[in-house]
Amino acid sequence: MTTTSKFLESVREHRESKKREKFSGFLEDYLQLIEKDRGIPALAHRRLYDKITSQGVTVLDETDGRCNKLFNGETVKTYDYFSDQFFGMERPLEKVVRFLHSAAMKGEESRQVLLLLGPVGAGKSALVEHIKGALEQCDPIYVLEGCPIREEPLHLIPRSLRDEFAETYGIKIEGDLCPICRHRLLEDHGGDFTKFPITETSFSVRGRKGVGVVPPMDPNTQDTSLLIGSEDISKLDLYPEDDPRVLSLNGAFNVGNRGIVEFVEVFKNEIEFLHTMITATQEKSVPSPGKQAMIYFDGVILAHCNEAEWNKFKSEHTNEAILDRIVRVNVPYCLEVDQEVKIYKKLIGRSDFDSHIAPHTLEVAAMFSVLSRLKPSNKVDPLTKMKIYNGEEIVEKGLIKKVDIRDLREEVEDEGMTGISTRFIMKAIDAALTDSDKNMITPISIRESLIKQVKEQIVNADERSRCLAFLQKVLHEEYLSILEKEITKAFVTAYEEQAESLFNNYLDHAEAYVNSTKVKDRVTNEEMEADEKFLSSIEEQIGIKGSAKNNFRADITSYMFAKLRRSEVIDWKSYGPLKEAIESRLVASVRDISRIVTKSKSRDVKQQKKFNAMVQTLIDNYGYNEDSAEEVIKFASNNLWRDS
Repeated sequence: MTTTSKFLESVREHRESKKREKFSGFLEDYLQLIEKDRGIPALAHRRLYDKITSQGVTVLDETDGRCNKLFNGETVKTYDYFSDQFFGMERPLEKVVRFLHSAAMKGEESRQVLLLLGPVGAGKSALVEHIKGALEQCDPIYVLEGCPIREEPLHLIPRSLRDEFAETYGIKIEGDLCPICRHRLLEDHGGDFTKFPITETSFSVRGRKGVGVVPPMDPNTQDTSLLIGSEDISKLDLYPEDDPRVLSLNGAFNVGNRGIVEFVEVFKNEIEFLHTMITATQEKSVPSPGKQAMIYFDGVILAHCNEAEWNKFKSEHTNEAILDRIVRVNVPYCLEVDQEVKIYKKLIGRSDFDSHIAPHTLEVAAMFSVLSRLKPSNKVDPLTKMKIYNGEEIVEKGLIKKVDIRDLREEVEDEGMTGISTRFIMKAIDAALTDSDKNMITPISIRESLIKQVKEQIVNADERSRCLAFLQKVLHEEYLSILEKEITKAFVTAYEEQAESLFNNYLDHAEAYVNSTKVKDRVTNEEMEADEKFLSSIEEQIGIKGSAKNNFRADITSYMFAKLRRSEVIDWKSYGPLKEAIESRLVASVRDISRIVTKSKSRDVKQQKKFNAMVQTLIDNYGYNEDSAEEVIKFASNNLWRDS
């Protein structure tokens, strides 16, 4: 079968799947459907909540390592619908779904606006689009045939019968017929609500079916018709002004009925323009154009803006009525390096770039963006804070006390609402990819691209200097540290084995020291005293000296045995500070060899063999190609071992 034939077969299958006969009937037929499925007439918030949660909910608790480190062991819910598109946004997404849940239960949130507040490029618009995508995936809804606002057929049932209906079906009917359908009921069907035809329809963003969008308007040209529709001038010659047939209900609230109405950069509009939003939330109705009655509205109102607009709006006391009807959810920039990297990978994956990306390239870009977003701390330096926010265990220099992430978060408010945007980083990545003559990017090239971008794009002198300091000093040194460890690992054939051996020996001697017992040799079973000199040689790598060493050894021993009691696997990477100490010890032990191998201008046969083996290890085990391995080794030799 040819490629074209295969595709045409897919086309035929798609057409067959769409041939399902649409529902067409009357109130009796619709009630029979409801009898089988009471969820059919669900209101907008319920429909959206059920769709999002139906794809899976995961509860992260203290048993989840990342949750335990980053959320202080607090329970966090994640939703599969968002999992492959949004990273490091667990808390904002949890709040969004919580809002929908409360509104679905007809709590106060059902009469509130959901406001997504965040800096440019934080993902507000993407999140809204994804939520609208969930609506498009919902099952078709049943509507009154020909109704411009796609209203619920149960509105046909007179108020005098609604109590009985609620007792029979357990469903409370909200809302009344729109003016157009009320007129059609009387004129076309003689008031017999059982004869009004009912059909089904779906949601579509592009087709403006159940999704209304309100862009920011010029204050001088704002027109409420964008929200509520207008009167069709061409029909005013045919019908009286108060005749519903002159109405053209094509405003955002009309289109978004039973679905979503999105306000883009909502507070760029004048307050008078937003009065309709107040009515829609509090009264669940919107004005009709001209002299017609109010129109029932059932929909999720989503708004988004940046912090500057929000602060300006809330500072005006005359805006209290709207402020009281807003549930704000902050959507900050991502503050986890690992999660930020996932964002870059997702965005690069959407492009046509097919270049080699050397290890740590995206990590360096992510570290820069996160550093720019963090607020200063009185407890730790920016780099340390970044690592703690990424889930790393950090001890205070020379002490055994671990830095608590809660203490850092309590220092500041609304962290992540400023800094370098993801768009800024992606432009630098794209530039580096475009400029590469070897179809690759490395941490060196991305850092150069970011420096260039900062100099060209950041106007504020203080912010520009701050960002350049991160790139030219902090990240330069951090990347050299990462590179030194990686080259060392590549050079030392049995790095992992040596690290594990040091780890086991340290635990044996630390346990013996803490418990005042003997150490049993793992080979000879000979008993010996704890080797304090050996313990100190490890601890000194991270500044643990003097009286602090006793507590450090006790802390590690209790930590490891606690993991064993929980049947958790332990290895040399289990405890962050000890892992750092072991790495530093191994790096120091081979520095001379590394210097010779990477800097020698005329290697002998033995040295060349070792060098080639190291390069091949970088390629095979670490993800480099030949060009990127050569570039980072050259960079390392020029910056790490200049004295050779």
